Amino acid sequence: MTFPIWMLLGFALWTIAVLLFSVGVYRWTRILTGRVDIKEFRGDVVEGDDWYRRAMRAHANCVENLPVFGAVVFAVHVSGVSGPAVNAMAAAALVARMFQSVIHIALVQSNRIAFVRFLFFFAQLICFIGMAISVMRHAL
Repeated sequence: MTFPIWMLLGFALWTIAVLLFSVGVYRWTRILTGRVDIKEFRGDVVEGDDWYRRAMRAHANCVENLPVFGAVVFAVHVSGVSGPAVNAMAAAALVARMFQSVIHIALVQSNRIAFVRFLFFFAQLICFIGMAISVMRHAL
């Protein structure tokens, strides 16, 4: 398995971890302690503690970006592009996603925190674009 494929797997596992250890813990601790019924968590209503709402959004961000990263890694894989630069961009994309998620969930959002979070998102975009350019250059 190539390094970018490992990073894609890591991204998918991170997405699951964000769900389980933030949204899941919040919901199941309330359900299992009898504070709320399982039916209380409706998909069409945003409710709960502030950090929980941020965790839901952080998980949604992961889900939104996973297919993009997947498509880029797929293109890298099928084109046969490899090397330290592509590996570094794949790793940086995953690390930036992890930092973005943690900052989103753990810190109360202010302009400064939102800006830092955006920088980690922007780093991911740069990595996605850089990997895509590597594929296109290889194809020419």
